[in-house]
Amino acid sequence: MFDFEYQLKKLPDKPGVYLMKNSLGEIIYVGKAKVLKNRVRQYFQNSKNHGSKVKAMVKNIAEFEYIITDSEMEALILECNLIKKYRPRYNILLKDDKHYPFIKVTTNEDFPRVFVTRTRAKDGAKYFGPYPDASAVYETIELIKKVFPIRTCRLAIKEEGEKIKPCLNYHINLCTAPCARYVNKEEYGRSIKKIIDLLNGKENEVIDDLKYRMNEAAEALDFERAAALRDKILAVEKIRERQKIISGNFENEDFINI
Repeated sequence: MFDFEYQLKKLPDKPGVYLMKNSLGEIIYVGKAKVLKNRVRQYFQNSKNHGSKVKAMVKNIAEFEYIITDSEMEALILECNLIKKYRPRYNILLKDDKHYPFIKVTTNEDFPRVFVTRTRAKDGAKYFGPYPDASAVYETIELIKKVFPIRTCRLAIKEEGEKIKPCLNYHINLCTAPCARYVNKEEYGRSIKKIIDLLNGKENEVIDDLKYRMNEAAEALDFERAAALRDKILAVEKIRERQKIISGNFENEDFINI
C-alpha cells in the first residue's frame, strides 16, 4: 500500500511536476508546483475549500509521483509535455497538440532569415527554445529585426542569383537588400552570427546598448521612448531563461541516474 503520510513528509522544497495515479496505476492528473511540498500537500488537507472536480479526483488518487526541476519554467514545460503524452482525465488544458515556440535561424540558406516556429525539423537550420513566454519571443524577434537589418521575405535568394528590386524594408533601413546584391554573403553572415550569439546567451552587449539608450531618453525626458526601450530589455532578458526539459538537437543521448 502507498504510504501517503510518509511520502508527503518526503516532498522537497523545490519546483517540479507531480503525477496523481489511480488504483490501476493510470495517471489521472499532472500538475506543476513552485514548491512541491506545499502544493501536493494541499490536496490531502481539509477539502472544504476544494472544488467538485478536485474532490472527485482526490477520491481516486491511490498514489503519486513527482519530478524535481531546476526552475518553475522547466516545471511548466514538463507539465505541458506530460499532459500531451498521458492526456489525464482531470486535466482540462494543454491536451491539444500546440507546442511552445522556437526561434528558427535558416542557416541552411545563403542569406538566412529569423522567425518563430512551433515545429522542428532536420533541415540544417538552427533552432532555439522552446520558450514558454510566446509574447516575449515575438517581441525579441521584432527587436532583432530593429537591431539587425536582415531580410524577412521568403524569396530564395542566392549569392549569385538574379538581382531583384529591393522592397520597402530596405528604404526604411530594416533590410540590407541581399536580393539587390547591396550586401554580400560574408557581410550579411556577420549579422546572423551576432543574432546567434544573442540567442545563445551572449546578449550583454545588446542589453548594455539598450540601457544606454534608455537612460539617454530618460535624461531627455522622453519617457515614452524610455519605456519602450525598457520593454525591449525585459523581452531580451526573458530569452535568457534556459530549460533542459526539451532537447534542442536530434541526436541519441544516454542518461545515467544514480
